Amino acid sequence: MRRLIQLHLGLCLFGFALALMVRATLGLDPWNVFQQGLVGLTGLTLGQVSIVIGIVVMLAWIPLRQKPGYGTIANIFIIGLVVDASLAALPEFEGLALRIVLMVAGVVLNAVGSAAYIGAGMGPGPRDGLMTGLHERLGWSIRVSRLSIEATVLVAGWLLGGVVGVGTVLYAVAMGPLVQFFLPMFTLSPPLKVSPAPSSS
Repeated sequence: MRRLIQLHLGLCLFGFALALMVRATLGLDPWNVFQQGLVGLTGLTLGQVSIVIGIVVMLAWIPLRQKPGYGTIANIFIIGLVVDASLAALPEFEGLALRIVLMVAGVVLNAVGSAAYIGAGMGPGPRDGLMTGLHERLGWSIRVSRLSIEATVLVAGWLLGGVVGVGTVLYAVAMGPLVQFFLPMFTLSPPLKVSPAPSSS
């Protein structure tokens, strides 16, 4: 139960944090630059695009022989739904100072949400699984896998009209250290496996 609660709260926080970054209009992380570009191309909402891309990316796990967990499926749908609900509730913000506060808050809360759902240990997100799958199947380092994927989606998203800005740089620089800082607070030990008692003769 603790794992389920932490997973769901972490994913909700992640989605809300993304909505804050969207409202800041100072730039998004690479995947959401791409997804924001697809919003303009398809007419779907950001949450709907996030769900569709999550499903497509998870299907790309098949040749990489990655196995999704419950957390993988929850990641796809909960984040998308929460992003759309949060964007519907949050107004447009004016003033650079306020938008900077939103951007910083979005990045920090995103890191907390990431640490919470990763720490629950119920399966990686579809984009994280793609990165680790390339690492395991092709022998690429995690750094090269992540850089290759994120550079590709960032350029594609920028060409499609996604917002790239100082927030994109802040996210790239700060997310790794922030997740590393918060992760020990949320990492749960594996559940104990109780062996059956030996039968008495």
